[in-house]
Amino acid sequence: MREISVAELKAILPDVNLVDVREPDEYVAAHVPGAVLIPLATVPVRVNELDKSQTQYIICKSGGRSAQAADFLIAQGYDAVNVAGGTMAWLEAGEAAHVGEQP
Repeated sequence: MREISVAELKAILPDVNLVDVREPDEYVAAHVPGAVLIPLATVPVRVNELDKSQTQYIICKSGGRSAQAADFLIAQGYDAVNVAGGTMAWLEAGEAAHVGEQP
């Protein structure tokens, strides 16, 4: 599975599909601008909401759940990339975050 750093993610935002697989309360507290919430447990039933023709960048808190989601998506024929370090690395790098339910 491919991985990118948060610095690499910043360089390609907002022109990519970024999926946050954390729980809703985590997402509302702070998320990378533009990230769409699809909690990990719901990825298998919501997979058809993702565009198979585009790369899906997957983020979570620190990289574990997003790696699981990326593996699942790859097995379903998607091009998925894990964001190493997740939202914690994004915040630790001093990057801006959105608060609330909107991407």
